[in-house]
Amino acid sequence: MDVIVLGEPLVEFSADRALTEAVSFRLSFSGDALNASVAAAAQEARVALVTRVGADEFGERLTGFAAARGVDTRWMTPGEGSTGAYALGADPSGERAFCYMRYGSAASRMDRGDVDRSPVATARVVVLGGITAALSASCADAVRHAAATASGRVVYDANFRSRLTTPEAGAAVLRDVAPHAAVVKISSPGDGEALLGRTDPGEIGRACLEMGAAAVAVTMGAGGVLLAEADGGTTTIPAHPVAEVVDQTGAGDAFTGVMAAWLARGESLPDAVRAGAAAASVNLTGRGGTGRVATPDEIRKLIG
Repeated sequence: MDVIVLGEPLVEFSADRALTEAVSFRLSFSGDALNASVAAAAQEARVALVTRVGADEFGERLTGFAAARGVDTRWMTPGEGSTGAYALGADPSGERAFCYMRYGSAASRMDRGDVDRSPVATARVVVLGGITAALSASCADAVRHAAATASGRVVYDANFRSRLTTPEAGAAVLRDVAPHAAVVKISSPGDGEALLGRTDPGEIGRACLEMGAAAVAVTMGAGGVLLAEADGGTTTIPAHPVAEVVDQTGAGDAFTGVMAAWLARGESLPDAVRAGAAAASVNLTGRGGTGRVATPDEIRKLIG
């Protein structure tokens, strides 16, 4: 496999209005792991999603959704627990909170056995994240185990969610995974402030490098991405402006997935980050995490 993603896909109920007002919802499928998988597969990478889904109709539909978008679903295992879900309302500012319905979900029961049954050890790039680690103690152990097991490059998305975990627990996973990571992706100020107590992008990057990461991509929203590498090099990669921001859901996941796909095919890290930034800008123009996925031609056009 080019890219393996470990995490929880979710049923998505999205509305055109804020959740406090919405009465009609559109059914789709999202979640950080699914968003990254679909974005990577759209770049013609061989991608597999390692997870568990409920042995229910939503689990079947979610698996079919991933397969239809080029994701290898052989390691999306039906099992005990329901398929996780969340609701979101339209909010171009990105300030709204998600309403999760995932407690005790099938994916929260993942453990290191799911890692060992998958191609994590042999994939070119393995994508792991803080959200997956926050689902349960066994999921956190699976993330740590995957980082240590991978022979390819590990991409770790810090992705802190206060409704799922504490800053202390999130920071502990980051410290354990960083020494195995080819790239840590972390947002400023969001993830950096919560997990590291820092808001300056340069300080956030240095802190992750000191933990042992080979490189750090600090995403800064409209400010672009600060790429810091262990050899001392620092590059600022600009964001691509869009005419209208429809929804920020999944933009960071698109960045991660496309960056991973480009790394898997041998592109340089700066070029992979540029491609990820382009994918994130395209994602902003659609509703939901997988509502608008960048094509290879769109990315090439944006990065020139």
